[in-house]
Amino acid sequence: MESGALVLRNLSKEYVPGNPVLRGIDLEIAPRGITAIIGPSGTGKSTLIRCINRLVEPTSGEVIFEGLNLVTLDRKALRAARRRIGMVFQEYNLVERLTVMENVLSGRLGYVSLWRAWRRRFPAADVEAAYRTLARVGLEGFENKRADALSGGQRQRVGIARALVQRPRILLVDEPTSSLDPRTSEAVLRLIVELAAEDGIPALINIHDVPLARLFARRVIGMREGVIVYDGPAEGLTPDALERIYGARSALAAT
Repeated sequence: MESGALVLRNLSKEYVPGNPVLRGIDLEIAPRGITAIIGPSGTGKSTLIRCINRLVEPTSGEVIFEGLNLVTLDRKALRAARRRIGMVFQEYNLVERLTVMENVLSGRLGYVSLWRAWRRRFPAADVEAAYRTLARVGLEGFENKRADALSGGQRQRVGIARALVQRPRILLVDEPTSSLDPRTSEAVLRLIVELAAEDGIPALINIHDVPLARLFARRVIGMREGVIVYDGPAEGLTPDALERIYGARSALAAT
């Protein structure tokens, strides 16, 4: 399988038996480009993203990434596979008391021994990579600031840098703008898109903002009640398509 390619086959998730959140998702993500996932709250968008890297365990189905079924991997093999899957979280997922540099270097934890990880002793090459990556996300000079001293947009940039320092083959992005104002939201999405293009990797972005999905995504996946009801280009998000995704009343608001 080509580097960065992702295939989901009949992926399902039930938190409560008999009440599926994901209902047999079949999806292929190419090794390049931006794919946005949109849909109403509670429709399974975040669960889908988190099932891919098994932050949430799927109930059934397959997640094929670069030829491996991630669902069947043991802990050691999953840890190795996760090195190649960068994750950007909705609420940043930073350690607030640590510095920006320490948070970014946590993206290299999968590459060092447990002893080094506990002591936070990283190779010089990792530290140099972290400096370069912080410059790429516009945070040069912020290395020694504590995470809790940053704005929301700056915290999300730290999260992006942490994901990129892994040297991932794919980016999974879960609601990266939900806590940000509109101007910062657009800047953060633009940064993710540009960096993914520079690194030649795909990004799968769960996003609640339809205009931003239209602006930045080449392909849009529309979900409703745990199933895919739209899969096509952003320009195909007609009022009829939005009605299938959100329902008539919400579709008017989304346009």
